[in-house]
Amino acid sequence: MYTLSREGWNTRTMVKVSVLGVISFVLMFFEIPLVWLAPPFIKIDISDLPALIGAFAMGPMVGVIIQLLKNVLNVVIEGSTTGGIGEFANFVVGSAFAYTAGFVYFKKKTFNRAVIGLVLGTIVMTIVISIANYYIMFPFYAKLFGWPIENLVEMGTAVNSNIVDMKTMIIYAIVPFNLLKGTLLTAITILIYKKVSPLLHN
Repeated sequence: MYTLSREGWNTRTMVKVSVLGVISFVLMFFEIPLVWLAPPFIKIDISDLPALIGAFAMGPMVGVIIQLLKNVLNVVIEGSTTGGIGEFANFVVGSAFAYTAGFVYFKKKTFNRAVIGLVLGTIVMTIVISIANYYIMFPFYAKLFGWPIENLVEMGTAVNSNIVDMKTMIIYAIVPFNLLKGTLLTAITILIYKKVSPLLHN
């Protein structure tokens, strides 16, 4: 079993987790659509980064808690246009990424295991979000905004002519988008973790 941190779930740990949660929430505002890869309503951000750093430094469950804080703050401060469904999906997907990466790395802290954990986390995240979008999120959004599901498909077709239905939307837009996002987060985590980890361990 993993504890939340080596020092226990004390005030210092809670402060660290809270700060990372707030940073993660702020990073949600800096999102960019990749219109050459996916429809414009799908945007990339690096708000999962603090959860990855927390999972590496203090254990995989810390990454999950940071993801929870991020999405709770988003609902409380910004409100939700999806009745909390979008935030819940963001929490599940982000937690799958952070927990997987943190679980692999925290067991034995080496550079190779960090890379393996982040790669596996990217794969798990991509699988989870692909399933969630196909069965839950896209049908929900179509119903919420009163759009035929074909409207979402058409947005994808405008980006990639290979997208002709929901399955091809997942294959040609969702999967490559999240693989790219995971690769970006992997690179940033590897570059900065050793520089910021002393702040979390002291």
